[in-house]
Amino acid sequence: MEVNETLQQRKRWYQLSLTTWILIGLVAGGLLGWLKPDWGIKVFFLRDIFLNLIKSIIAPLIFSTIVVGIAGGGNLKKVGRIGLKALIYFELATTAALFIGLGIVNLTKPGAGVSLPTSPTALQQIAQNQPKTFIETIVHIFPASVIDSMVRGDVLQIVAFSVLFGLAVSAIGEKGKPVIKFCDSLSQVMFKLTGYVMLLAPIGVGAAMAHTIGEKGLNVLLNLGLLVGSLYAALAVFILLVLGTVAFLIRLPATQFLKAVREPFLIAFATTSSESALPKAMENMERLGVPRRIVGFVLPTGYSFNLDGSTLYLAMASVFVAQAAETTSGIHFGFGQQLLMMLTLMITTKGIAAVPRASLVILLATVSSFGLPPEGVAILFGVDELCDMARTSVNIAGNCMATAVVARWEGEFDDRRARLFGTPDEIRPDQEDGEPVPIHRE
Repeated sequence: MEVNETLQQRKRWYQLSLTTWILIGLVAGGLLGWLKPDWGIKVFFLRDIFLNLIKSIIAPLIFSTIVVGIAGGGNLKKVGRIGLKALIYFELATTAALFIGLGIVNLTKPGAGVSLPTSPTALQQIAQNQPKTFIETIVHIFPASVIDSMVRGDVLQIVAFSVLFGLAVSAIGEKGKPVIKFCDSLSQVMFKLTGYVMLLAPIGVGAAMAHTIGEKGLNVLLNLGLLVGSLYAALAVFILLVLGTVAFLIRLPATQFLKAVREPFLIAFATTSSESALPKAMENMERLGVPRRIVGFVLPTGYSFNLDGSTLYLAMASVFVAQAAETTSGIHFGFGQQLLMMLTLMITTKGIAAVPRASLVILLATVSSFGLPPEGVAILFGVDELCDMARTSVNIAGNCMATAVVARWEGEFDDRRARLFGTPDEIRPDQEDGEPVPIHRE
């Protein structure tokens, strides 16, 4: 306790938590983009530097974490069991997200009275990419070259290769121990490197916000306000109702979970990039008491199969287009047809992985297949950035919850570590387990 008291005494007023600095960066970036739009656009390179550093961490971090988790005591049966439980939870969570989005959009009716202009350029930009079918998604999981997968940052392919590699290392017994030791050291180095890169997070997120406001102006915060407001309200309902209920059922300490999620949540919100928040989310969920192998498998896999925020947005956006089409053409899109469209989205959203502007691509394909005018998608193009902030951050929160659910389901969630998360005593469980780690200050 003397060490912790000394650390607290040394802490000065300007030694704020990373979360506080990120919030300061968001506000400062917004002000810069508003007051000096030209400067806001020019500082965008700082955001790119931050994202590039994050992306350089992801592949070795996922690879080393999964290999150690499987080869260091895991087996094929356990991996299969964890994967099955994760997929069951993913499907339940995304289904709940779909129906919450469907309920809110029918209640607020943001598309009613909206006329649909044509925007061929925007549609061409979206249509350049094609959504993957279910079979194509399955084939895509298995890489022809893991080096190419790591270069492109294809999380799902890296996970698939890492699982197979970990099983192979486990199968050769003693000969595989040097590989396990190397991967364990590599994962520790990657987590340490993550800490260094996160020091740039306030600058990166500030630059991202400055660019958004500087390029689009404050109107980006007002355009299509009812749809954006409805989306944010629906995502709040999902977090409180669905994730809150899940946290209660699995007896997850809510305060500690919020502490663990807030930094990756804010990073994802500002950068509109799930990848940027992945290393910090993995580190924090392990600190919260989720075993490393579960974090390393469930969290990256959820990037393709548990996009709660994106799924909810697609439900609202597709009905928005239907409501706007009714105003323009008079064709009514009934609740039964909406349910059929939701069932279609339950399948097509699994093909989001590795598709640029994924949500808009899936949305365009879905509305076209139901005979709705594609111009309805074009009208959403202008506010996609603002919607992307919300849905990406909720994707992160949903996947963090998924790791806790699977860990509790497996009976491996560490309640002691969860209770101590973010406190000066957090180091104690690691010392007792023989794994000293740096003290984390919140």
